[in-house]
Amino acid sequence: MKNAAWARKRRAHGAAISALMAIVVASSLNAETILLAGAVVHTVTGETLSPGDVLIRDGKIAGVDKTLAADGATRVELKGQHLYPGLLSLDTALGLTEIEAVRATADAAEVGEFTPDVESWISVNPDSELIPVARANGNAYFETAPQGGIVSGQSGLMAVDGWTTEQMTVKTGIALHLSWPAMELDTTPKERARGKTKPKSLEEQAKERRTKLQSVTEFFEEAKAYAKAKEAATNGKGAAPDRVPAWEAMLPYVRGERPIVVHANDIRQIRAAVAWAGTNQMKVLLAGGRDAWMVAALLAAKQIPVIYEHTYTQPSRDTEPYDVHFKAAAVLHQAGVKVVFSLGARAFDAPLVRNLPYAAAQAVAFGLPEAEALKGLTLYPAQLAGVAERVGSIDVGKDATLFAADGDILDNRARVTHFWLAGKEVSIESRHTKLYEKYRARPK
Repeated sequence: MKNAAWARKRRAHGAAISALMAIVVASSLNAETILLAGAVVHTVTGETLSPGDVLIRDGKIAGVDKTLAADGATRVELKGQHLYPGLLSLDTALGLTEIEAVRATADAAEVGEFTPDVESWISVNPDSELIPVARANGNAYFETAPQGGIVSGQSGLMAVDGWTTEQMTVKTGIALHLSWPAMELDTTPKERARGKTKPKSLEEQAKERRTKLQSVTEFFEEAKAYAKAKEAATNGKGAAPDRVPAWEAMLPYVRGERPIVVHANDIRQIRAAVAWAGTNQMKVLLAGGRDAWMVAALLAAKQIPVIYEHTYTQPSRDTEPYDVHFKAAAVLHQAGVKVVFSLGARAFDAPLVRNLPYAAAQAVAFGLPEAEALKGLTLYPAQLAGVAERVGSIDVGKDATLFAADGDILDNRARVTHFWLAGKEVSIESRHTKLYEKYRARPK
């Protein structure tokens, strides 16, 4: 027992020293004063300075103006380049999956229909080759969205640089993810049904749908009852309930302290989810949102933001025009809905996070104001993630998480040239650039 206690103390002592060293190293890396000069500065919250200067001190933005003087600062000339705040990608599988066809590299889903105590950020692979690829096009932060079941767990916000998961984690428990049960019925006749599964009648499908919707209602009612019992025990009005990890995880969500991300695409799903949120006084965000443009006025009235993931999705109905999803963000914006761009949380989408700016660019080409598109990549996702006081715009006092590009980031010809994360310049090298250089040098 003494040896075990001594070993525990030694490990704790070693961990404390390691943590202290990490803090010292991080402080020394961020202590440099840097002046980014002559760039077109896209502040996002204010006017675009052309040209403008940004002063970085101790990892924070210390000044933003048309011209700045800073004695002793390291000067970085960015004449003719564009300077942006780091982009945020919400609702992704980045870091949770590497190669979709290789099961051992996928860790995005948990077993079970209701797993609110799952913490997705713990499973992020800091050595993923996909993270540097996303970083190379301006992505600074990403949300790891858990998959599977109805309530799949909680997501965290991660930075695109760090040796360990702990170093990468920016904020934990930013949202709970709820996949709304499918509302449509398959009307295909039994004789035309394909696949190995036995086709279900319309009555069976309707019953299954009612069962799933009822299970959602009952789950949240139980979570509320647990929260009330905890509150009563705190006030001395009853015995404390037995501690249940799943219900403990639900506390901040049923109390309205944190948002619930409802994944829904079909118009019937969206309407049902909005009605449920209103009845139960839940703070919700809509993710997916394929048909959100159809109920833009409703979403605006309820002040429900949309994490829009279907810019490049083909029309789902033969009555819809080819550009229905290109225009959707503009329709939502005109109605007063806050739109955040995402490429989705499927494993297939993880390697495509680098293309996030182009989803916004396509929306601009079909009516969305450019300023709103840029906010949908930076400020708005920062607000939904609860970190807007730190990132999302180029303002004094915020983290100096920025990137420079040789053109407008909404133009796919633009190339990122510099990247700073909290004041530290980070390499924009990736597997893509390594392979490019390798084969460019191939003997002829």
